[in-house]
Formats: sequence, structure tokens, C-alpha cells
Amino acid sequence: MKKVITYGTFDLLHYGHVNLLQRAKALGDYLVVVLSTDEFNWNMKQKKCYFSYEERKRLLEAIRYVDLVIPEESWEQKISDVQEYHIDTFVMGDDWQGKFDFLKEYCDVVYLPRTPEISTTQIKNDLKK
Repeated sequence: MKKVITYGTFDLLHYGHVNLLQRAKALGDYLVVVLSTDEFNWNMKQKKCYFSYEERKRLLEAIRYVDLVIPEESWEQKISDVQEYHIDTFVMGDDWQGKFDFLKEYCDVVYLPRTPEISTTQIKNDLKK
């Protein structure tokens, strides 16, 4: 069984997120999504989420491409996640191009193109208008 992992906040879930998850799942048989906790988002990313961790987790678990959702609590956990879950492929959007190449020692690293016309930031900005 080929296992794939991806990371994100997945706040205000939209079709760009679903596109990423679908393409990530197509690279293997089992998709692990590591979801940033509220504390990690606030303390490390200075992001306040609209939906709580538990709400975002529930939304992700409802998507057929997602097999497991686990919490992201630190930047440093990626190597241990890859090892613990026996990951074959690490996937991120191409806006992170090169940032996770250090994981190539442990698994394949793939940067997928983002869906260009949609983002959570864009949704938030449009709602302010």
C-alpha cells in the first residue's frame, strides 16, 4: 500500500482544497492529512481560523479522498510523521516549492499546482468588500 501525506489549515474549505486532496490521493492508496491545530495556527502562523480544529477535522473526514486526519502541532513533526505512518509520498501545493526538499531523504516529495482562481485568503478578502 502506497501512503501519501499532506499538511494544511484547510479553513473555509473550498474546491481548491478538494482538488489538492483528490490529486494527492491519486498518488497513492492511503491519504493522511495533517491538520494544523488552532494553537499551532495562532502561535506559529499568526493565523486565526474561522472554523475550529474539530470542525475543520470533521469536514476533512467527510471527503472521500481522506483516509486519516491527524493534528499538526509543530513545524518539526514532519520527519517523525513520515516515519511513524510509513509515508511514501509527501505532497504540498507548489506555493511551498522547495521548502520541504529535506524530506526527500525519507520519501518522495511532490509539489502540486494550486487551483489558481481560489484561495482562503481570496474568500476572506472578497467577504470584506
